[in-house]
Amino acid sequence: MRIIAGRLKGRRLEAPDWAGLRPTSDKLRETLFNVLAPRMDGARVLDGYAGTGAVGIEAISRGAAHVTFVERDPRAVRLIEGNLERCGVRRPPSGSHTPDGPYAIIRAGFVPAAERLAGAAFDVIFLDPPYGAEELTTALDRAAPLVRSGTLLVLEHARRDATPGACGGLARTRELVSGDSALAFYSLVE
Repeated sequence: MRIIAGRLKGRRLEAPDWAGLRPTSDKLRETLFNVLAPRMDGARVLDGYAGTGAVGIEAISRGAAHVTFVERDPRAVRLIEGNLERCGVRRPPSGSHTPDGPYAIIRAGFVPAAERLAGAAFDVIFLDPPYGAEELTTALDRAAPLVRSGTLLVLEHARRDATPGACGGLARTRELVSGDSALAFYSLVE
């Protein structure tokens, strides 16, 4: 895995050495950021189910002002920290879960983290929950209160799993397929 574009372009990222973590492929990340490019400069990004941190680090590379990584697995949190360090991204103040610095890491499942983040403003929310239709709906439902006018929520999922057309006040506006994976884009129904 590598950073595809931006100031960190070409930096290599460490991949997991255990089963159960499915990093977003370079190809799918490239597709994602081709769509997100106009939104990245100065953006506040939430990388839910962050895994390796590849999506959030790519966002930082492309000009995001701040990324909040959410990951419950302590091994993956260490992997994200190592990948950020490997890329030379400055560490925020110790114990900080605030907007200070380029990133914050919340070690928690997405559901409790979303509750903690109530009231926070994000320009882009990226979710890559475990594959399965039930997980998709739960992730969307929990993320919906974090979506404001102008926020774009992107849900990575298995191509075989249908995503809801609407959920929690959000409406699917676009879907892109790449191999066995797909990206569903949601915005607030206004």
